[in-house]
Amino acid sequence: MTLDAQPRPVGRGRHDDGHGDDDTSGRPRRGRRILRWSALTLAALMFGGAAAGYLYYEHLNANLTKARLNLGDSTPPRAAPNASGQTPLNILLLGSDSRNTAADLKLGGSRADVGRPPLADVQMLLHVSADRGNMSVISLPRDTMIPIPKCTDPDGGKVYGALTLAMANESLGRGGPGCTVATWEKLTGIHIDHFMMVDFAGVVSMADAIGGVPVCVEQNVWSRTPEGHGSGLKLKAGTTYVKGEQALQWLRTRYGFEDGTDIGRTHAQHMYMNAMVRQLRENATLGNPTDMRRLAETATKALTVDEDLGTVKKLYDLSTELQKVPTGRITMTTLPTVQWSQDRNRLVPATEDADQLVSMVRTDTPLDGKGARQLTEQVSDDPAAPAGTLAVRVRNGTGSTAKAPVLHRADAVVRALQDKGFAKAAVDTTAAAGATTVVLYPNHRLEGDAQAVAKALGIPAPQVRASTDVTGVTLTVGADWRTGATYPKSAAPTEAPESAAVLNGGKTDACMPVQPGFTW
Repeated sequence: MTLDAQPRPVGRGRHDDGHGDDDTSGRPRRGRRILRWSALTLAALMFGGAAAGYLYYEHLNANLTKARLNLGDSTPPRAAPNASGQTPLNILLLGSDSRNTAADLKLGGSRADVGRPPLADVQMLLHVSADRGNMSVISLPRDTMIPIPKCTDPDGGKVYGALTLAMANESLGRGGPGCTVATWEKLTGIHIDHFMMVDFAGVVSMADAIGGVPVCVEQNVWSRTPEGHGSGLKLKAGTTYVKGEQALQWLRTRYGFEDGTDIGRTHAQHMYMNAMVRQLRENATLGNPTDMRRLAETATKALTVDEDLGTVKKLYDLSTELQKVPTGRITMTTLPTVQWSQDRNRLVPATEDADQLVSMVRTDTPLDGKGARQLTEQVSDDPAAPAGTLAVRVRNGTGSTAKAPVLHRADAVVRALQDKGFAKAAVDTTAAAGATTVVLYPNHRLEGDAQAVAKALGIPAPQVRASTDVTGVTLTVGADWRTGATYPKSAAPTEAPESAAVLNGGKTDACMPVQPGFTW
């Protein structure tokens, strides 16, 4: 899924030391040469004339399937620019299990599946930092139980009512990928700029087009239960270049990896994506015009993208942004979850760790602990009203899975606000919990007021955001601020929680553990 920019395949190319593209030798980077040749491939030079080049460009554009970005009723605001005027880039990457084409049906499922709504079995949020210096990826296990907002199908206008709790992969069948975008935005409070989706057949054709993807298992593995369940993946221990149906089997394998749950599947998908982009960056055959043309055909036919990303030129521009990130600054994670029911694949987000991970991405804080972005003030187009007139509601969200909430914590923060002139600050007894303190506001007219509250208490500006869950400026005091009248400067986390199963993009020796009972 995540078409991130990553390291090289095991044992190939230079700099397999974990530093990726941080090459200071002065030699031109192969990745940049490939990108330049890619642009030429899509222009007249490849086919001998401007008219022919234009026609082929339009042909590739026509290959792309386009869909509306967001099918919900609202969207979070875009992140505020940094001091250099740069903004982060957020892309939702989806894998569909649709069986609505002959090619997809051949790769899995039965004829009874034809026509049923597709499921988003792979979901990854790709966050590229504002300065393009790092990249963060969050995967959501497909069976995680989360709220799904109301969505409206753009083809026919059918309205799907909001669901309080449902499997995350169901969102795709409620109007299309735009409903999955709306679901992620509600879950995270992060504005999503684009989505890219590929189906079974697309995964196979992409792997074939780049000559296979290197993956590794610690032991011989065969994903097959006595009852006949499993992906059918059968590999020898060590590294294998998978392509065709075998590549799809790797991405779908649950039985056979780690503990046989959906969590292990997401970890295997991270390894695959790291390796795939290493191939795209470093495989010399992609400098061949015929190979590049085949890859261009394959990629454009395989992808469904949002309307604003629906041309080859825009996809190329996106690839140049991704290429700016050094491989050693790419961090792959899985949203921390806990078991929700007796079915160990039914999960819910683990409140404290999941909040920490999402909050770091939302505030453009690197997950690897390098160069955390610490902002204490940002400019709003909405001027703040006088402090004495602001009605600020304060909630006590200091409880966590490890600690009980601090009694009367909201009262203490209300007094601190009143001491600073916010005479109308008052306690809000609405139940709340969160790893990170946030100041929420319902619309842009109150943004300046919310920022003024945050500034008065020393709360970092990225922790101020819009939310449809409040009706006025609302401060939720999180588990990161259990004492004191001002927000502690060291409270903001600087690394992803251990439970997020971090995989660095520069790690070329990653190898999947095999579940006991699935060796041969």
